Amino acid sequence: MGGASSSSSSSSSSSSTKKRLNKFKRAPGYEDPAVLAAQTTFTANEVEALYELYKNLSFSIVKDGLIHKEEFRLALFSNTKGSNLFADRVFDMFDLKRNGVIEFGEFVRSLSIFHPKASESEKTKFAFKLYDLRGTGYIEKEELKEMVLALFAESDLCLSESAVEEIVDNTFKQADSNGDGRIDPKEWEEFVKKNPASLRNMSLPYLQ
Repeated sequence: MGGASSSSSSSSSSSSTKKRLNKFKRAPGYEDPAVLAAQTTFTANEVEALYELYKNLSFSIVKDGLIHKEEFRLALFSNTKGSNLFADRVFDMFDLKRNGVIEFGEFVRSLSIFHPKASESEKTKFAFKLYDLRGTGYIEKEELKEMVLALFAESDLCLSESAVEEIVDNTFKQADSNGDGRIDPKEWEEFVKKNPASLRNMSLPYLQ
């Protein structure tokens, strides 16, 4: 009798676990790994591995199966206090639906751009949008300065105002070929070709 009861209890527990897993797999934004693999540079196995990472991030604070901005900051900087323009900007670009959270499909599609096998063209376009803070279709000097400051702050580096100004001025001297005081997509593309190091943060080796 005791054995039968134990077996029944074990079976019930197993069934309950499966139900929880099935429910979680249908959490907001979950998409079939095979579908995502066909649309990105990832293989189906890589997408499945990313799902494990996504689960950890999306349940780190809010625990609703979606990545919120504070969870994204925690993943990047190991803290949720304060804002960082770089982190907030990348979050906004990952949030393709513009609903304030990152779903699994958005996570994979956006992260695909950082795959070493992703095209330079994709990386160039993403980087341009990253710097085009106001969404005008151009990179203004002030926007570049803000991002340079944010990137150095993210790296715990502190540069003087004059050093930052020099970086911005040198970039514009090279990139702003028509001298109108802003960088358009074509100018940015040419600048990147001459300065491939400008995309060094656009590839994450551990993704392959």
